[in-house]
Amino acid sequence: MTRRSFLAATGAAGLAAGLEGCLAVPPPTPQGPPNIILMMADDLGWGDVAYNGNKIVRTPHLDALSLEGVRFDRFYASSPVCSPTRGSCLTGRHPYRYGIHFAMDGHLPEAEVTLAELLRHHGYMTGHFGKWHLGTLDLSGKEQGRWGGWAGEQGRANYSPPWENGFDVCFSTESKVPTWDPGVTPPREHGGVGQDATPGEPYGTYYWTGPGEFATDNLEGDDSRVIMDRVLPFVKEAVDASRPFFAVIWFHTPHLPIVSGGKHLEAYRDLPGLAPHYFGAISAMDEQIGRLRAALSGLGAERKTMLWFASDNGPEGPRQSESRNGSAGPFRGRKRSLYEGGVRVPGLLVWPEKVPLPVGTRIPASTLDYFPTIADALGIPVTSGPMDGVSLMPLLEGGRMEERNQPIGFETPGQVALSDDRWKIIAKTDDAGAPGTFELYDLLADPGEASDLASQQPELVERMAAKLAEWRASCRAEPNA
Repeated sequence: MTRRSFLAATGAAGLAAGLEGCLAVPPPTPQGPPNIILMMADDLGWGDVAYNGNKIVRTPHLDALSLEGVRFDRFYASSPVCSPTRGSCLTGRHPYRYGIHFAMDGHLPEAEVTLAELLRHHGYMTGHFGKWHLGTLDLSGKEQGRWGGWAGEQGRANYSPPWENGFDVCFSTESKVPTWDPGVTPPREHGGVGQDATPGEPYGTYYWTGPGEFATDNLEGDDSRVIMDRVLPFVKEAVDASRPFFAVIWFHTPHLPIVSGGKHLEAYRDLPGLAPHYFGAISAMDEQIGRLRAALSGLGAERKTMLWFASDNGPEGPRQSESRNGSAGPFRGRKRSLYEGGVRVPGLLVWPEKVPLPVGTRIPASTLDYFPTIADALGIPVTSGPMDGVSLMPLLEGGRMEERNQPIGFETPGQVALSDDRWKIIAKTDDAGAPGTFELYDLLADPGEASDLASQQPELVERMAAKLAEWRASCRAEPNA
């Protein structure tokens, strides 16, 4: 019996050793369990928000979040590309443990216990809204099938929709869509449009709401608004029913095809190239985050809601230019790279009930930390399998966390890295996965990774390389790795 079927068939009492702690009923709290929202942008660089120093973009609502809760100055996506990072958010485990090594490569296995399954087991309403990217969503052939198409078996073999991973309500796309008029193919200059596609024709990616069901109305204009129009009724229904809720809101912005319109496009009209669309889409997303916060406040749910924001990886493209407006800030590398610019992303948490005053921290944190932190907040022991994340509750409870004290391992095809509270090693790997020569960086003194210190600290490199090898072996020992 799989973990997931075990969840469906069994109550908290009598669970097998691997699950009994994870699914035990948490102790009651005076305030009741918090609502939980995981928000994520798509390809948003560390430097693509005003609060991190961007002088062009306008992100007043994200700026406000950065001044009210926890601002993570060292927040990491678990991967430099999208699908693997998304899986880490829901499992607390590195994607190399369960076989999602790259974008649209594999799917979320049935054996993985997701946050949605855990929280639904404890009475939460669960909803997924926006980009899924953890498997295919359709068995009929209607979806364009970026997981290898429907001529072969790859699309069907990777069927793993959100409604089979613990989500009660879904408004989910299999992959990317244009950030304006998400169902319509934009001109090719907006990127992400195939040579055979015809502008103005259907884009071929749908918002699925359940098996064989997809949305057909209210799909015009800004994509972030289209998503939020589905989030807010879900939130209101949960609050009205006095039930805690878990909402995963994964925006497509600012992934290609990058398109904006209306007042947000007009606000940046004097910029060259695609910059008006790029920054316009980010500001439009920011506006919807403000809309969500206003709704929570109006429902009296803002104080007891744990609201997270991050990006899935660094900005698209090998460098910043007129057609690649994303900024990694002062960091080296971009999307697909394990240098800081590919994995260090904006990271925020606002939870007024637990964190009443603003906190800025340089403690490394990661998308891997969502699961163990949320489980800890609810008093649920996590014993269902090796976790790569750590609970950040000591940081949230009065700052009782001075260091992470557990390194963060990274692996993506062709690269590996390991970073701790200060140091980072990184190396290219060969076709068999063997690392070459390691580089060493002092991330506190040299966050831009300009000075390789490996030759000066050979013993440190050796110790960190041994830890990295041990961690990689642990991942590869998993049955779905």
